[in-house]
Amino acid sequence: MSSEKHTTKDNKTKQKVAQEKTTKSTTAKTTKTNNKAKHVDQKDELAAAQAQIADLQKQLDEANDKYLRAIAENRNMNERFKKERQQLLKYDGQKLAKDVLPVIDNLERALATEVNDESGAQLKKGIQMVYDNLNKALKDHDIIEIKAEGEKFDPNFHQAVQTAPAAEGQKADMVVAVLQKGYQLKDRVLRPAMVIVSQ
Repeated sequence: MSSEKHTTKDNKTKQKVAQEKTTKSTTAKTTKTNNKAKHVDQKDELAAAQAQIADLQKQLDEANDKYLRAIAENRNMNERFKKERQQLLKYDGQKLAKDVLPVIDNLERALATEVNDESGAQLKKGIQMVYDNLNKALKDHDIIEIKAEGEKFDPNFHQAVQTAPAAEGQKADMVVAVLQKGYQLKDRVLRPAMVIVSQ
């Protein structure tokens, strides 16, 4: 009986050892499988994180680009506004000057008429004073007469309304007479001079 007990005990021990080996093997396989699964999960998580980082970087680059463009556009707008303001200041009074030019023309016509009596002479003297004061005011605001008679015809400053044959010794394309004076404000033509040009 003792030998049976011993055999049973050995069998039990063997079974226990075999069971432990099976358990260890199963645990090792499970651990390996779990480790592989964890490794795959980590790879997936890493790939997802890298994709998210790439997407966020792209969004950041787009936002930076929009920001830089907005700053550049703002600077350009400020520059345009500054230039427009300078233009407005430079040519301030242009409309008034254009409206005054016909008055100058009429005063010149009045001064060109001949007078025979004392009252006409007094009136002409008054017109001359008004004309002189108006001309001074225009010059003080950089409104000057465009030189025309005897000058070479320049379509930027002169408007040819008639042509005449060139006199002896006279070159072609020269202004021979001024029908209406032209004026400019600084470097801008307010009204071109109406002229007769030689051919």
